Amino acid sequence: MSTPVDFEAYLRYLRRESSPAETRAVLSWLAQPANALLAQHWMEQYAQLLEQEQAPRQDAPDFDSMEKMLLRKLGFVEAVNQAEVTRSPLWRRWAAAAAVLVGVAAGGGWFWQAGHEQPTLTQLSTPYGQTRVVQLPDGSTVTLNSHSTLCYAANLGQAGVREVWLDGEAYFAVKHLPNHRRFVVRTTAGFKVEVLGTKFTVYRRHRQGRVVLLSGKVKVDFADSTRSNDVVLRPGELVETWDTQPRQVVHKAVNVAPYAAWKDDKLVFDGTSVAEVATRLSDTYGVAVVVENPALMQRKITGTFPVGDMEAVLQLLEKSFQLTVRRQPNQITLSDHSTHHFL
Repeated sequence: MSTPVDFEAYLRYLRRESSPAETRAVLSWLAQPANALLAQHWMEQYAQLLEQEQAPRQDAPDFDSMEKMLLRKLGFVEAVNQAEVTRSPLWRRWAAAAAVLVGVAAGGGWFWQAGHEQPTLTQLSTPYGQTRVVQLPDGSTVTLNSHSTLCYAANLGQAGVREVWLDGEAYFAVKHLPNHRRFVVRTTAGFKVEVLGTKFTVYRRHRQGRVVLLSGKVKVDFADSTRSNDVVLRPGELVETWDTQPRQVVHKAVNVAPYAAWKDDKLVFDGTSVAEVATRLSDTYGVAVVVENPALMQRKITGTFPVGDMEAVLQLLEKSFQLTVRRQPNQITLSDHSTHHFL
């Protein structure tokens, strides 16, 4: 019989109080990608507990080994300032690491506190090639793109701050409440999105984060204050970040249609490079897409394609943009039609 893993078991593991069997169960649980969002949430709860204690525990886990283990298990990028870590007390190091690992700073109304009942969490996922409309307890609506995961508390409608976690891509239509309670979207991209009532998309894949505002007003709050100041978006604007270039933050006006058309089962390309088209096809259909000719990567494509039929999309790409598409099990290869014309 397997050992159950809940927040208390996770907390015992972090505090070196778990049995060998429970330790193995927690490590096995952490290694499963489906548990990543909940693990992030629990990690942040632990950071909050350490913030409240204001002092290092004698039995606290070794920071360096735990940080490396969690980064490896959860697939996050190490972004801790090592010089700052060296100068910080252990409890602050843990809080900072937790904030980096889950992509948020300490704070908010979702943290566990002693004496408070742990809220029930709902986690929903979509397979490749499918979208899903989710009605949240507060009346807001979320449309999940393919291969995406959303996590939220069952008491979202009553919580002081309405918080959800996203991995993948989603379109949010947030309901404005009379008491002006904030709605916060958290990701592992090193920022959170705060709104009152608006429509926007959030993207987190391939070590890249992006927010596109369709209507209303949102604030993108970066966990690392040295990375960028908070950015306030207006309709038709985008903020984009990359894990590989943590200091680079792009904030610009864009045509929002290509970023939200997937919720209407469309792929919209507007001067989109073939490299980005390949990524979009891979994200949507769950297949590897290889661009054979490096020079082809920068060719621009404009057009609207139906999401539901991958074969139809590929045929349209071939006919409209002089591409050759070779189909193999779980892989699509795109090449310049001219390179095969005389073979």
